[in-house]
Amino acid sequence: MLDLVGHLQLFVVLGIVFLLLPLVIGLLVRPTLPTSQKLAAYECGEPTIGSSYVQFDLRFYVVALLFIIFDVEVAFFFPWAAVFGGGTQLLDGRLTDAARMQLSERLLNHAPGTLAPENVISAAAANGLVLTGLVDILVFFAVLLVAFAYVWKRGDLDWVRAMTETLKPRSVTSVVTRTVPTLPVGTDRKLEPVA
Repeated sequence: MLDLVGHLQLFVVLGIVFLLLPLVIGLLVRPTLPTSQKLAAYECGEPTIGSSYVQFDLRFYVVALLFIIFDVEVAFFFPWAAVFGGGTQLLDGRLTDAARMQLSERLLNHAPGTLAPENVISAAAANGLVLTGLVDILVFFAVLLVAFAYVWKRGDLDWVRAMTETLKPRSVTSVVTRTVPTLPVGTDRKLEPVA
């Protein structure tokens, strides 16, 4: 327990030192020559124009959120790949008892040499582990594909969306006709064209 606390303290102290050391060295070494150009705010090397309160298009946020969601999903493949890979190695019939013991210790998170011989993963148990892992990843992919299809169908992956619906051709009966007013006989006024 003291070893863990010592490692934690060492980690915290080294983290603080590695954070503060470049800041202190930069403070001592760099020149201080402030000018109006150096103090001006800029974004990506471009000078600022107008107010900083600019309305960004919502599509930027949607695409960023979708990227984060699907990118985080990929992180779940790493533990699955470790277990699935170890299970498929245990299925090999040419595997020696020592190698089977070593793989079983690694999959069961035991220190080397501490696993009892009766707890070694057999080929039948490895087969069940591999099949369970395969079904698990297929379900995972199915959920991911359903989510992807939903996002695609909703149009969130379309960068440019139509602002208006396409106009349907109108039928002849739906066209509104304007009637020209009639004037009494004997008037000299000319009719103006109807717009």
